[in-house]
Amino acid sequence: MNTPSPNISQTRPVIRQLDDAAINRIAAGEVVERPASAVKELVENALDAGARRIEVAYADGGKTLIRVSDDGCGIAPGDLPLALSRHATSKIDGSDLLNIHTFGFRGEALPSLGAVGRLTIISRAEGEEAAEIGVSGGQMGKVKPAALNGGTTVTLRDLFYATPARLKFMRTDRAEAQAITDIVKRLAMAEPFVAFTLRDVSGGGEGRVTFRADAETGDLFDALHGRLARILGAEFADNALKIDAERDGLHMTGYAALPTYSRGSGVAQYLFVNGRPVRDKMMIGALRAAYMDVLSRDRHPAAALFIDCDPTLVDVNVHPAKSEVRFRDPGVARGLIVSGLRHALAEAGHRASTTVAGATLGAMRPEPAGPARVYQMDRPSAQARAAAYRAQAPGFAEMAGDYSARVEPVAEPQPQPEETAPQDLPLGAARAHLHENYIVAQTRDGMVIVDAHAAHERLVYEKLKRQMAENGVASQALLIPDIVDLSEGDAARLLELADDLARLGLVIEPFGGGAVAVRETPAILGQCDARAMVLDILDELADQGDSTTVKARIEAILSRVACHGSVRTGRRLQADEMNALLREMEATPLSGQCNHGRPTYVELKLADIERLFGRT
Repeated sequence: MNTPSPNISQTRPVIRQLDDAAINRIAAGEVVERPASAVKELVENALDAGARRIEVAYADGGKTLIRVSDDGCGIAPGDLPLALSRHATSKIDGSDLLNIHTFGFRGEALPSLGAVGRLTIISRAEGEEAAEIGVSGGQMGKVKPAALNGGTTVTLRDLFYATPARLKFMRTDRAEAQAITDIVKRLAMAEPFVAFTLRDVSGGGEGRVTFRADAETGDLFDALHGRLARILGAEFADNALKIDAERDGLHMTGYAALPTYSRGSGVAQYLFVNGRPVRDKMMIGALRAAYMDVLSRDRHPAAALFIDCDPTLVDVNVHPAKSEVRFRDPGVARGLIVSGLRHALAEAGHRASTTVAGATLGAMRPEPAGPARVYQMDRPSAQARAAAYRAQAPGFAEMAGDYSARVEPVAEPQPQPEETAPQDLPLGAARAHLHENYIVAQTRDGMVIVDAHAAHERLVYEKLKRQMAENGVASQALLIPDIVDLSEGDAARLLELADDLARLGLVIEPFGGGAVAVRETPAILGQCDARAMVLDILDELADQGDSTTVKARIEAILSRVACHGSVRTGRRLQADEMNALLREMEATPLSGQCNHGRPTYVELKLADIERLFGRT
């Protein structure tokens, strides 16, 4: 135990000033973690320069070459050496670090890249001659003339050659290339009016384009919708809801997918603050909370959300990579995300994603046995049908001699008037009840198959929630209060939520020191472990800054009640009951999915059904 640490010198240490090369390499460790980090810094510089077209080229996953070309304002020849100096920037003047309107502002990216790689900048500002400067391992060269029409081209070769130990921590070329693609796609989402091209030039030559997004036109929402369709796919764009909400100086826009279009992980969650891609635990937690009531725990929502606000309301100077932010009032930001998304989901009503119908049709489509043949049959006339019926009647051989070409006209059967006009109703009119569970309804241009149990479960659940919101949550007083010992900090955080918890039926009071007394619990939970519930709430507060534990447990009980109180599989429904269920679905928010996020109905278009039978 008395052995001196090998990191502690036996002689008195001497304080010395590090040279610029060492300082830049240390800074590079914070700013440039991998090739994708370098691409992010260079593309953000291009966007700050007002570029409308940006092209990114890389080789070997960015390890041997990264080149970013733009048509921005450029850099004057006299400013090129200054651009490679630490903490030199044109973005801010240093007087106010909270009022930041640009991506970059620290002045560390270019000198950090030049300290660990071979960096070359060729730029031409308007009214100036093109010039070039290079820096290798922190050693800066001289400015010299170059040839360039306009804008800036930054070339980074042999990343981390000056710090070989960092190369051991690089992943495969494919993994690094995927990280670069992800970074470019995120920045392309933030700037739909800017054209992006990503090119893999491994092996030399022009290479191949791995991603391309042309500049979008129209208003902000149209441009964003087109860009998201290009990046996330047409299925996301077709099944996404427009988001536009505002609260206390924060404005949230973007698109969020329907619950029935969910993912197995959070890979399709894109969050932006003032146009900056961020990965924020609070925002991700708010996104999950908004979908908590319509998705099972193993599914994740898909969304691209943009929060814009005055720069003074958010601190982006938290980490050198600028991927984390801190809101002045995180509760307002969380409330905006949750309420804005829930409002959009409620307005969607009974709508379900189109991917459900696609999967259904795919399950129905048989495997082709050979070259597909399409036979299109015209609908026969009344005379042709009459002749066919007579020919197929018994004794047609005996009538062959008496056959006459003259066919008596046959009166068309008059259609019986329908009680319900399917063309006037989104979910159509009920036509059949199959396997004592599935309702088949006819719509204007297709058919709908409804899972009656799942649909009724959602309807009952929403009714129970409305009743709880109107009448409050009944609480049950404990005969002996449950005393929970906590640290003073945890107790203070918990008591800050005392009013919110009381509205949900959980009443807590301070009990001296760090202890709290649980006086009442939600009656609907029955006999519950108050201590475990309090600790779960504290864990959620520490992780996300807010807690939905009590509400989630109450809603889970309501969901089970709704499941047991809904129409059971095996019960035969009458036509009026089926139509009443369809009408209530049309009027109830979130009825397109059950309490667990599964679809309650599938809509098949007539054109798709006819395609299954080769009628098109």
